[in-house]
Amino acid sequence: MAASRRPPRVRANHQDFHLKNLRIIEPDKVTHSGGARLETDSKMAPKVTSELLRQLRQAMRNSEYVTEPIQAYIIPSGDAHQSEYIAPCDCRRAFVSGFDGSAGTAIITEEHAAMWTDGRYFLQAAKQMDSNWTLMKMGLKDTPTQEDWLVSVLPEGSRVGVDPMIIPTDYWKKMAKVLRSAGHHLIPVKENLVDKIWTDRPERPCKPLLTLGLDYAGISWKEKVADLRLKMAERSVMWFVVTALDEIAWLFNLRGSDVEHNPVFFSYAIIGLESIMLFIDGDRIDTPSVKEHLLLDLGLEAEYRIQVLPYKSILSELKTLCADVSPREKVWVSDKASYAVSEAIPKDNRCCMPYTPICIAKAVKNSAELEGMRRAHVKDAVALCELFNWLEKEVPKGGVTEISAADKAEEFRRQQVDFVDLSFPTISSTGPNGAIIHYAPVPETNRTLSLDEVYLIDSGAQYKDGTTDVTRTMHFGTPTAYEKECFTYVLKGHIAVSAAVFPTGTKGHLLDSFARSALWDSGLDYLHGTGHGVGSFLNVHEGPCGISYKTFSDEPLEAGMIVTDEPGYYEDGNFGIRIENVVLVVPMKTKYNFNNRGSLTFEPLTLVPIQTKMIDVDSLTDKECDWLNNYHLTCRDVIGKELQKQGRQEALEWLIRETEPISKQH
Repeated sequence: MAASRRPPRVRANHQDFHLKNLRIIEPDKVTHSGGARLETDSKMAPKVTSELLRQLRQAMRNSEYVTEPIQAYIIPSGDAHQSEYIAPCDCRRAFVSGFDGSAGTAIITEEHAAMWTDGRYFLQAAKQMDSNWTLMKMGLKDTPTQEDWLVSVLPEGSRVGVDPMIIPTDYWKKMAKVLRSAGHHLIPVKENLVDKIWTDRPERPCKPLLTLGLDYAGISWKEKVADLRLKMAERSVMWFVVTALDEIAWLFNLRGSDVEHNPVFFSYAIIGLESIMLFIDGDRIDTPSVKEHLLLDLGLEAEYRIQVLPYKSILSELKTLCADVSPREKVWVSDKASYAVSEAIPKDNRCCMPYTPICIAKAVKNSAELEGMRRAHVKDAVALCELFNWLEKEVPKGGVTEISAADKAEEFRRQQVDFVDLSFPTISSTGPNGAIIHYAPVPETNRTLSLDEVYLIDSGAQYKDGTTDVTRTMHFGTPTAYEKECFTYVLKGHIAVSAAVFPTGTKGHLLDSFARSALWDSGLDYLHGTGHGVGSFLNVHEGPCGISYKTFSDEPLEAGMIVTDEPGYYEDGNFGIRIENVVLVVPMKTKYNFNNRGSLTFEPLTLVPIQTKMIDVDSLTDKECDWLNNYHLTCRDVIGKELQKQGRQEALEWLIRETEPISKQH
């Protein structure tokens, strides 16, 4: 699940809301690339942005902020660390446009305001943006790239501005090259122009830190630094600049809560062959537990002594450090790091990489992390068995809403040991709201669950021993034949991925078509990836592995990596279907071993029943029936024992009912 960035859900009086189908409307409404102009009927009005855009365009001409006027300004989604999930103070794109999905880029010119986002957010963006904005649907044939669109609308010799602290280096290079070839210029604007018009912008969080012992982390931070230095020495790298928040948290076995649902904290780190610098604000580093964990008071040998520096001093310290680096010595940095950080390193010394050694090491879980993830998923399954048992009893009575169901899911999770937080805002959606892929209920859109609609809940938690992410789609009445047909196609795709056997070295995008094949056979599809990496008590979205139709340069899957398996199908104005498990890549013994390369498969970590009422059983193959029956047998065995241990008898009875074997009518 790729959770969207939203303000926290409001617990208030709720009202039913029915999302109508999109319809063609007049030219002065929200426009969508490809020519069609669309609107959604919604009780949640889009944000009015006329005044904000006027102020922003004025700032684009203000000599206090730019030496010369700029003709366009780019507002990306991320923060200074290129995070997918961001703190309220960094939600600049959402502030300017009203669209708060987790992925999107806004570009404002003197006459246009355009928003690029992917298929997960087409409906949501259309609802949240007003008529000032043009929605550019990424991935569709007729949608221009950001660079091509700028070239088509800008006057000759234009200057395009962007904050260099929040734009990734790889994005900058691509954009600058295209603009330069067309006679335009990409300009770094040191003062963030959105911040200048955002009068009530929240403060940057600086919350307490949590230390992770070896029973959770498996490897000490000193060992991790030593392993990193070995990789650096192999390539004559003197320094490694760490900018990704989850990489810093993993490296030092620390967790935070500066970003909602993500146990990370604002910081940078620079690792040298003989020194360590940690850039972090506040007195949170001075607490006894953190000082003891980082060995700050022990007078360690220089190579493991951590120098603590102010968060905002990263650029000045990096420039000073690089001034003493010889031309032959290298400084490692991710090509996803901000352009400002990358440019602080001299070109001759700079060594950019798509995935850092920390990113790759973090993706392959050690034995302690794997055991923790298994424990976390058992606890999570207990909570969901309680939830689904409760829903089956309460939905027929009326009064259960999308919000109250999400709240109940959180309540059951909070009862489990080592619960810390949700891992993303719960997607609790019934009927037409389920077609909004990253929907999160608010009072204005809140629907009551009924016996007549498909219900989809995508949810997860952060436990101290692991991160979970699971989606189940159910019906509390009698599903239609068409709903069962679509659900069965999705289930077939889910099983095809989960049961896949593939050679070591296979990249995730090669498995994506496995999930879509049954849908494709009937002319159906879905507009999101099939799976993403998952952190261990870290971000619910984690690179470098994934399963997607995009042929990005992901790392090959290897044993110990954890990804999701989540095909779906969404019908606007009707329903949404998704089945998601977190799965572990494990070795697979096969009859033969071509080129001695070995084989891999997946082990489901998520152990929550899949509703058999929604399945057209006769459409399954015998192998698919066997897979589901074996999966349910494991759910009954593993989760049943834990439910019994916790004294949750009603949920245990529900689990037993839901895991009864299925069989085809021959």
